[in-house]
Order: sequence, then structure tokens, then C-alpha cells
Amino acid sequence: MATDIQKFIGTSEEEDDEEMDMDVKEEDDGDEQRGDKNLGARVMVGADGLIVTNNSENQFEHQSQIQEHVSTPGGSGGGGGRRSRPVEEKERTKLRERHRRAITARILAGLRRHGNYNLRVRADINDVIAALAREAGWVVLPDGTTFPSRSQGSRPAVGTSAGVTSSSQQQQQNPPASLRGVSPGFRTSLDYNSCRMKGVFIPTPTYDLSTNSHSQTPAMIGDAGEQLEGHPVVEGSVDIISDKHVVDVNPKLPERDFTGTSYIPVYVMLPLGIINMKGELVDPDGLLKQLRVLKSANVDGVMVDCWWGIVEAHAPREYNWIGYKRLFQMVHELKLKLQVVMSFHECGGNVGDDACIPLPHWVSEIGRSNPDIYFTDREGRRNPECLSWGIDKERVLRGRTALEVYFDYMRSFRVEFGELFDDGVISMIEIGLGPCGELRYPSCPVKHGWRYPGIGEFQCCDKYLLKSLRRKAEARGRPFWARGPDNAGSYNSHPHETGFFCDGGDYDGYYGRFFLSWYSQVLIDHGDQVISLAKLAFEGTCIAAKLSGIHWWYKTAGHAAELTAGFYNPSNRDGYAAIAGMLKKRGAVLNFCFPYTQQVEIEEEQADPEALAWQVLNAAWDVDLPIASENALPSHDRLTYNKILDKAKPLNDPDRRHFFSFTYLRLSSLLMERQNFMEFEHFVKRLHGERVLDIQV
Repeated sequence: MATDIQKFIGTSEEEDDEEMDMDVKEEDDGDEQRGDKNLGARVMVGADGLIVTNNSENQFEHQSQIQEHVSTPGGSGGGGGRRSRPVEEKERTKLRERHRRAITARILAGLRRHGNYNLRVRADINDVIAALAREAGWVVLPDGTTFPSRSQGSRPAVGTSAGVTSSSQQQQQNPPASLRGVSPGFRTSLDYNSCRMKGVFIPTPTYDLSTNSHSQTPAMIGDAGEQLEGHPVVEGSVDIISDKHVVDVNPKLPERDFTGTSYIPVYVMLPLGIINMKGELVDPDGLLKQLRVLKSANVDGVMVDCWWGIVEAHAPREYNWIGYKRLFQMVHELKLKLQVVMSFHECGGNVGDDACIPLPHWVSEIGRSNPDIYFTDREGRRNPECLSWGIDKERVLRGRTALEVYFDYMRSFRVEFGELFDDGVISMIEIGLGPCGELRYPSCPVKHGWRYPGIGEFQCCDKYLLKSLRRKAEARGRPFWARGPDNAGSYNSHPHETGFFCDGGDYDGYYGRFFLSWYSQVLIDHGDQVISLAKLAFEGTCIAAKLSGIHWWYKTAGHAAELTAGFYNPSNRDGYAAIAGMLKKRGAVLNFCFPYTQQVEIEEEQADPEALAWQVLNAAWDVDLPIASENALPSHDRLTYNKILDKAKPLNDPDRRHFFSFTYLRLSSLLMERQNFMEFEHFVKRLHGERVLDIQV
């Protein structure tokens, strides 16, 4: 049991005992204070079950609490003395708390293992409930406010460009401000969980705020029942002065005005499985309706994956573009543009995947007899998510190298859809360079048991990459360096648990620097070679490469998660400058997937998504490399949109730099809901630099 708690919650048994001792002591102190206050208190119970005391603070308390404190005898010194809490009761409290945490740990373990929930290390039951509620279609805001996705009229507007947020832990540590005075005639069944007065929106009530029940609007109470006009985001408290209810309200801070700023094209990703395994367009009528709605919001175009596993599924050089022809014709008729992804990876098994599209069947047949065509970890586990870069120049694919296979596929696409290129309908081609189409090693495969925030494992143990490493070590005069690190931990290790990634570890020694230089250079060489072929196949068309934002363990010296992914970016080295330079040399666009997250457990994972984002941006801007972007996870709230806008159009940038384009992930029925789409349309206008009127959310 203790092991489960330490593993999934991250606290030791000794820490739990200390925390529970503090909790018990605070309860005792609270009992003493409440006992003194309640000694001479006169209690008035209203007809609605609320209690008002005549002490100096005039606080609301539940009737059961008052009765408990009044009926509890004091210490030996009389009713005003401190109540002694028996040792046995303290132990029972500890046991109950330990039992509760053990249950929570098992729930979290099951959700991580079987449900692929991205829960933080110190997750509690609030995070579990929030994850389950979101899966059920509810909207759960960072402060805990929860409402159905189809009735989001009570969603809080964001006051600043980046917004104001509070985590579930902050919500618990900073309880809502109480009503410090209530006149006897003011009776209410006010729900403290729905009405939080400290910097949180008060949703439209389903109860009456006065005895006359004359108003159902989300307004505050003023003099003699007068409603106070203003924005529903308030920060302050309610006081009573001569039968007047006074509300301290901080005005809403204005959002940034993007009117007249640079025009950034906006694209929307289409569903992953929009073309089925038979090469047919799925639900064309429903898609047409959704595309028309997107067109009404002045979206510039859509992005679609052209899956290698569908188009060249059965035999080499036999391509089936029928479903894509119908899709592209539909997009063309609506006068939308296209961003197309050459997807040379499988779909399924990763976060957000709702379709299963493996690599071509004929490739899988080769893999059964020669599994070294796939990336391989230290334990010999193969990952069929994409082909190893070790076979880029090895003729193991029915007489062709991997580079030749990629080029033939891209050339077939260019010939098939030549008219769309000539008419400018296809505005950009993104080249899949690894897992999830990103330029990185598949160091964090969920299918092999990886869970966030594990550091992942190096993927270089197939015979082709080991041959490359052997040649490099021999050229260096160190043939015994032709191996991967044997002290780099496993997929779910933390840096300090390994000899390679810990502070002062082997990653910064002679062998470590040699290995990481080779490992990262293989990544850069693969990207350089495939993009050069893409420039040849799609001459005159914009080419892009996608880079992921691996932000966890960024604050540690070794940046372990980035190193296993192929980004040689420890604290004393810029690992993204070489990638930016390669893309600039090839005239490509960097599509960086910024981690636009609302909550990040930086204490446990030492994460710093903001610092990572600015490092990548500066590396690209230093060589004048265009930057496109997309959101990593679906989002429909103003807070995340404002974070995107702050990155897309940096404030006070003297060079007025901005994104080349932005792609929204992804088209869905949830995006089409009225309130969500109104927020999205508002976001599109601001990216376009248009004048917008704020919407009520």
C-alpha cells in the first residue's frame, strides 16, 4: 500500500504522518478557538436552516457545527478550556487519511494504466473527478467550476490577455471569502460551491437571491435590493453597513486589442479518420455542413493527413487517392485552402488518437521477418509506429530505401493533384518525419508503458542504427563507445534516479557528449534528407516540419526527456539552433507545437513550457525562420486562446514578428456547439487582426 502511495501520489509515509499530525493539531487549535467564541454566543436559527451568531465577526456556520461545539464539554478547567483530543482518536484520523489516500492511489493507477489519463504526480480526488467529468462531456474550469458543454453561458470571461487561473490546490488552500454580514431579512440557500467571491465568476443562479424571488439574473445585491451593474468576474467581499449590502468589485482588465495587427491565416485540422481504411470519404454530407460553418467564420482552410497506411496499403507503388480526391474537390468548391500532411507514421495509441491506421500491410510483412526496420529500445522492444532512420539508405523495403519510398509517395501525390497546386489551393505540405509526424525519436511510447512525466528511453538499438554508432565510435578512436547508455533508467524514471541524467551525471562526460552528439545528429540528418526530397517533389510549394514541445524536466540541468527524444538541449547547450539552421537551409517552415497548457505541475516534473517555447522561438527568429503553430490538445476556452495569441503576436516586439500560420486542433461536434464556435470565431478574428466586439461568455 505504501509503495502505491509513493509511486502514484509522490509522498512518503513519513510525510503523510507529518501532514496528518499538522491536520490533527489544526483541528485541536480550531476547537479551542471555536469553543471560546461559542461560550457566550447567542444563536439564532432561521427558518431556512442558516445560523447567524452575534459575535464580532457575524459569520455563517452550519447548525450541526454549532450544536457540536456547544454540546462538546471543555477541558478540566471548565467550558472555556481547550478540548483534549485522545491519542486514539488521532491515530484513527491518521488511519482514515492513509486509507483514503491508498484508495485514491489505486484509482489514479488504474486511470493512468488503462484509461490513458494525463494526471499529475500529486493528483488528488479532485483531479480524478475533473478528468471523468471532461470525458463525460462536461466543462471543468481550473477553479473547479463545472457545467455542461451545451450550456456554457456561465463560463467566465478572461480578464487579461493571458487570463487568471487557479488550480484545484489553490482552490482548497484559499477558500472563498465569506459573507461578513447578513441582515436578518436576507434569507438564501446560497451554495458556496457555486458562488465563490474571491476572483471567480458567479454563475447564473438556480436559486433566488431575495425573499421576493423577483430576479433570476446573475447580478449582485446593492442598496435596498438594487442590482449592481458590472462584469460578473468579481474579486472582493460583501459587508453590511446600515442594512446596505456593499460589494467590492475589481473592474475587468481589458484584453489586448489586435485590431490592425498582422494577418495570420487560420486552418482547422480535419478528423484523423475522415478517410477510412478502404480509401473512402466518411460522411461527406456531414462534413460539408461543418466546412460551410467554418467558411462562415472566415477560416482560411483545413489541414488533412494523407496516411501512407491507407494510400499505399497493399503493394509497393500502388496508390489509392480516390477518397482524397473527393475531399479536396469539396474543399476547393468552398474556396478553402489546404494544408496536407505526408503522414508516414501509424495512427492510434497516442493521446488524442481516435482512429487506428497502421503502416502499410506490405511494410508490416517485411517487419515480421526483419524487425530491425523499426526503432528498438535497450530491452529489444520494437516500435512499429514508424520506420527507423537507420534504414533511410538501406535497401530493405522490396529493393528500395526508406528515402526512396518517401519520395515516390510524395511524387505520386504531386502528379495526382497537380491542378490544386497550380491553382494555389494546396498552400503548404507538412512532411511527417517521425512518430506523430514530428521530428523526434519515439522515446515515450504509451504502448510500452510510458506515462507522463517519465524521461523515456533512447531508441537506437536496431542493428542499422547500432552500425552507424559503431562507425562513429571507430572514427573517434573509441570502439568501446559503440553502445547506448546502460544507466539511463527506464521509460518512467525520473532524472535523479539515473546515473546518466542526474546532476553531474554521465550525460556531461566524454562518452555522454559523444553519444548525444551522434544521437541528435542522426535526427537532424534524417530531417534534412527527407525535406530536401520534399522540396524536389513539391517545387514551389511551402514545406513544413513539425517539432514537439517536450517541456517536462526542462528545469533540470540535463533536460532528460528532451535528450531521449533527440534534442541535445542540456542547460549548457542550445539543442534547437542546429534544427532551426537545417530548416532554414532547406527553406522550410517550422511548425512548433507549443504546450498551451493551463496547469503544469512544475514542482514535480520541473517543467517550464514557457521557457521552452521562447527558446525555440528565439532559435528560429535568430535565423529568420518562419514559424507555424498548432495547439497540442483541443481547447475551447478564452484563456487558452489568449495564450496562443500572446505567442502568435508577441507584445512590444520591435521587429513585429508573428506566426506564419496557425492550425486549430481539431474539427469536432464539440467545436460546432454554439458557444464554443462563437469563442472560436472571436479568436479567428483576432488572429486576422480584425476589429472585434467582445462576446458575452
